[in-house]
Amino acid sequence: MEPLLSIETLISAEHNDTEAAGRRPGLLGALEPQPNDPLLSLIAAFHRDPRPTKIDLGVGVYRDATLNTPVMRAVKAAEGILAATQTTKGYIGSEGDVGFLEQLRPIVFGDMAAADRLAGVQTPGGTGAVRLAADLIVATGRDARIWVGTPTWTNHAPIFTAARLGIENYRYFDVASQTIRFDEMMAAFGRARAGDVVLLHGCCHNPAGADLDPAQWRAVSDIVARRGLVPLVDLAYQGFGHGLDADAAGARMVLEAAGEGLIAYSCDKNFGLYRERTGALFALCARPGDRSLLLSNMLSLVRSNWSMPPDHGAAVARTVLTSRELRALWHGELDAMRDRIVAMRAQLAASAPDLGFIVGQHGMFSMLPLTPAQIGRLRDEHAIYMAGSGRINVAGLTPETVGRFADALASVR
Repeated sequence: MEPLLSIETLISAEHNDTEAAGRRPGLLGALEPQPNDPLLSLIAAFHRDPRPTKIDLGVGVYRDATLNTPVMRAVKAAEGILAATQTTKGYIGSEGDVGFLEQLRPIVFGDMAAADRLAGVQTPGGTGAVRLAADLIVATGRDARIWVGTPTWTNHAPIFTAARLGIENYRYFDVASQTIRFDEMMAAFGRARAGDVVLLHGCCHNPAGADLDPAQWRAVSDIVARRGLVPLVDLAYQGFGHGLDADAAGARMVLEAAGEGLIAYSCDKNFGLYRERTGALFALCARPGDRSLLLSNMLSLVRSNWSMPPDHGAAVARTVLTSRELRALWHGELDAMRDRIVAMRAQLAASAPDLGFIVGQHGMFSMLPLTPAQIGRLRDEHAIYMAGSGRINVAGLTPETVGRFADALASVR
């Protein structure tokens, strides 16, 4: 008589048979291992590095001169008010904090804020806003494509792909020459079909730092209006470039020309609310009568995604914006953040004259023309960490480290 097999042996044998047949049991199904996120891997490698002189230029958050990502004083004060006055943690509804949306409208849209063609919903950060925009475009059933300039934020393509939105790429920026390929951009828009969507960075381009100038925004506005294209503006860094109104000027221009469009907005950066995931998606409709139809579809998509947005960040931003004193304090703090970034750009250009282009770029990011081997040497020999694309976060530099960074660059080039 053959010995009885243990239950563990039977389960193991069944598992091996299933694997051999090319199937995995239960939940695993056809899942395959996914690659690690390169930026998260970079963060982990930086933290493991024991060298005291290490420099982190990879993480995409604002840092002050002490390399801290501060809680803004206006935010702290608003949180104190909320702690003392908030009476419930009940749901706020799928639309989100309506007062937050109303306070944002004039900041984002200026004179267009009063338009009865505007619909908006609060989202979990700018990422949630971009995803909701993609889902809304797909829900129209127009077989629209989205035209994306490269390089772009690394999460744009995964979001659009996950939403099953067709992507058409064109070259926006050439790293070697540090120039916007505007002719290629215009040629791409000239090939787009009526109803196609064009993705535009409102300001402080991520990752290149290279923004359209007013004349280029006018040209984009003209072709978008002429060809019946729909602008989707990712406005994640308002206030970090030239100031709140100046940073929204291009977005306002192109939406006004097109007559309709979408703005995916983030408060994570200009309020320092990174971990609170505070954003909004705004839609400008062609006609006032379209607003309720559009809003109902936005809310339906919200309901099947996150259902209700997180409250705290939006409540903080609303509290800041509805207080004259806190609003003024926020403006001053945002100006100081922008001034620090501008100062680091100027100091870096002075320390490394061949990086003079960096002064004309805006926001936290720029892309340096470096090879993977050079980026590896910066990490291995100098403890300087940056993305494999050559993107650096200028806010990761301080007056004390700029010179050392410039010297390290010179040593590997």
